[in-house]
Amino acid sequence: MLYSGVISITNCTDLHNSQFEMIHHGTFRLLDKKCMSNVIIQTQNLTRRFGGLASVDHLNLAVEAGEIFGLVGPDGAGKTTTLRLLCGLMDPTEGGAMVAGYDVTRDPQAVKDRIGYMAQKFGLYQDLTVEENMDFYADLFGIFGEERAELEQRLLRMTRMEPFRDRRAGQLSGGMKQKLSLMCTLLHKPEIMFLDEPTNGVDPVSRRDFWTILYQLLKDGITIFMTTAYLDEAERCNRVGLMHHGKLIRCDSPEALKAGAETLEAAFINAIRKS
Repeated sequence: MLYSGVISITNCTDLHNSQFEMIHHGTFRLLDKKCMSNVIIQTQNLTRRFGGLASVDHLNLAVEAGEIFGLVGPDGAGKTTTLRLLCGLMDPTEGGAMVAGYDVTRDPQAVKDRIGYMAQKFGLYQDLTVEENMDFYADLFGIFGEERAELEQRLLRMTRMEPFRDRRAGQLSGGMKQKLSLMCTLLHKPEIMFLDEPTNGVDPVSRRDFWTILYQLLKDGITIFMTTAYLDEAERCNRVGLMHHGKLIRCDSPEALKAGAETLEAAFINAIRKS
């Protein structure tokens, strides 16, 4: 079973029914702890505006530790902005978020120390080899000696990239580049992985390999929050949030979302029409 041993809350409406106390802008405290015993990501009215446009519009969301959460929506729905807000790379216009027990606005560095963020665009050094890129990021994270050697070897083995450790990053295929990005992101052993459309433009075989890696990370206790435009990938997640025009319009397990609809795509279209 792909989801064996994974605990997830029933749906996102439980968060709406909980009571919060706003301490000041961007900082809040949960008063009613219903369904929040193991929450590792939570937001309250998280909003980001660009001029008159709300890219993220009063987002209320809770993600428990040990699940794969997928955020789905068309281009411009606000998925990438949501990830950047949760990673402390962008300040909210209003509302707030807690990630790994820290307020993203007040303690962004504490959040960054506990997460890994993999952007859509490949951002590693094209002229360096796979191993040299990993060594560079290990230096940044302060990982040296035997610990580095063991960790890099484990990651290369897990991603099946051992035969390519001496290949320049610029000569890798799209799927291999994504694996290299993932390895560099995992070097400091994050509690949460934020992945922004990690398999976009990747061939089907590499997509399958990537998901095998994600399930291994889940087994290792890492929580995964990802965005995707592929609804077949969304069905592999424990829960899925459907986002449209900056708003979260549905959030539940894939099976629950498809209730009364033939496919997840049909359920998404129906949710948009009703929103």
